[in-house]
Amino acid sequence: MILPNVRASFGRAEASFVLGLLAAGDSKARERAEDRLREEGFDALLDDPRTLNAVLTSGGIEGAPPRLVFYVLVRHALLENGIQDRMIADYLASLLLEFGRGDRAQRIDAASDEQYTYLADIVQALGSASGRRAFLLRVHLGNRALWLSGLFPDYIMARVHRRGAPGIEYYEEMGATGYALAADTADAESYGLDELYRACSRSFPALRVALNHISDRYLFPTQGDPINRLLRQVADRFRMRSEVN
Repeated sequence: MILPNVRASFGRAEASFVLGLLAAGDSKARERAEDRLREEGFDALLDDPRTLNAVLTSGGIEGAPPRLVFYVLVRHALLENGIQDRMIADYLASLLLEFGRGDRAQRIDAASDEQYTYLADIVQALGSASGRRAFLLRVHLGNRALWLSGLFPDYIMARVHRRGAPGIEYYEEMGATGYALAADTADAESYGLDELYRACSRSFPALRVALNHISDRYLFPTQGDPINRLLRQVADRFRMRSEVN
């Protein structure tokens, strides 16, 4: 199962890499960054907008550890959308890394032989599931809905226009429900993930929008219908502002 364990994997190598990016060959800049690292910790450097800019503009993506790149991208996208919780950033980074491997995004667990393409198939399987399998199916409903609506919104919108398929709101509702159901299980409590799942359920639209930013800006900047993408982005901005107010 997917755990929020990306930040815990960071060590001296990642800190040294970020220090090098921020210093850009300037010894005084490196000293300032090292002082901040000692005084405020690595999280302060990871949260610094200059770290994101350095990763994106200084050749950092090609040379950086993937776990560091995904965490920085997710963390700053979430901060931009008003989500401060580092555990959520940690979890989403783990989700992107895990689901990016082979057909893992279709499986409820890395060791499972079962594959689910559609959210409706997961819901149907939940009808006869119990115990740990039911827990994994609930989590997977949330994870897969967020993966699809977060990274592939243009694909979802294209299917809406071509086939009358469910829109993004459907994925938000299903994903939020999956996380909420997963939170109310003994398994979630035993892993210490119950509050995380509840937070993901409550904030699902904002999480989806944050991942859309990553998809639109960095992963698939030139794909999809530009008009539909613009309309989606405008609608999301209006919705996020109205929810804040």
